[in-house]
Amino acid sequence: MALELGIIGLPNVGKSTLFNALAGTSVPCSNYAFCTVEANVGVVPVPDERLTRLGTLLEPEKLTPATIRFVDIAGLVKGASHGEGLGNKFLANIRDVHAVVHVVRCFEDASVSHVEGNVDPGRDVGIIDTELLLADLDTVDRALAKRRKEFARGDKEAGTAIPALEKVRAGLDAGTPVRRMDLGEADLEQIESMRLLSTKEMLYVANIAEGDVGDGEQNWIERIAQVTGGPDWRVLPMAASLESELTRLPEEDRAGFEQGLGLSEAGLTRLIRAGYRLLGLVSFFTIKGAEVRAWAVPGGTTAEKAAGKIHTDLEKGFIRAEVVSFDDLLDGGSMHAAREKGDVRTEGRDYVVTDGDVMLVHFHQ
Repeated sequence: MALELGIIGLPNVGKSTLFNALAGTSVPCSNYAFCTVEANVGVVPVPDERLTRLGTLLEPEKLTPATIRFVDIAGLVKGASHGEGLGNKFLANIRDVHAVVHVVRCFEDASVSHVEGNVDPGRDVGIIDTELLLADLDTVDRALAKRRKEFARGDKEAGTAIPALEKVRAGLDAGTPVRRMDLGEADLEQIESMRLLSTKEMLYVANIAEGDVGDGEQNWIERIAQVTGGPDWRVLPMAASLESELTRLPEEDRAGFEQGLGLSEAGLTRLIRAGYRLLGLVSFFTIKGAEVRAWAVPGGTTAEKAAGKIHTDLEKGFIRAEVVSFDDLLDGGSMHAAREKGDVRTEGRDYVVTDGDVMLVHFHQ
């Protein structure tokens, strides 16, 4: 399954505009709340220069990048945790994504209304965070009431869940998202099936005015990082309207316009890189017949589990993997030359995949 990032935020902050820029689509973007009702999904290739260079070196018939799914989720309003607006639908969609991209409005535009009346990024971040916490609190309260009843009827297994739920409830009540709580493995196992919203890691896109691109970006990074308490790299200033316009240009013209506007790289590339960092993902490559393909797995994934990413049969019948680093393969010029130089290693099922590995999996058929 591809990495899936949910794009969330208040209405009219530029979520759908950003989605169009990222996915190269044209979903409606209008000046009224809940223009997005159903979640829109866009699947885009992950830019990776190493895959391009492998294609040049090996000249395969097919070059397949890893993909990422962006989900444009209906706008949230204050009270969503109690069903206000499209609250229930919004919250359900968040449960299904791997991580969240929170778009925060950082531009003034009298022609685009703001549901809260004025532009205030700190307040807007607080509204979203509060609604996610309240929704989780409601979920935990219902689970806790159920477990207590079951324990009272003599269900000892239900009794083991109660301390973990009480710990999580206390944290939520204090305003702490689950991802920031000090929870042990046993605690996490008890709440895993609940798919709590505040477990999701989060990036922030500061949707800035075109005039703030470049010199004005750091101000928004600092303001939002201060509110969220997170590191600067989790905040990405981006003029969504400008990014959307650039995607409509012919590819051969785009780089020149980006350079003229002071954009070092496309917003999509920056966001995907931050998403990989957020979730601790690494990329590896496979050569199978006429296809060279890129894959993404969490850091710490073993060769056996990585083989399962390619196909479940490869994991079930895993024997060994031949592994060479991207740099060594590039230096050698071919798999044959890399083998002759001794750069191709034979690794077992417990080998931990490293970013840039090129793998050939051997398995029982």
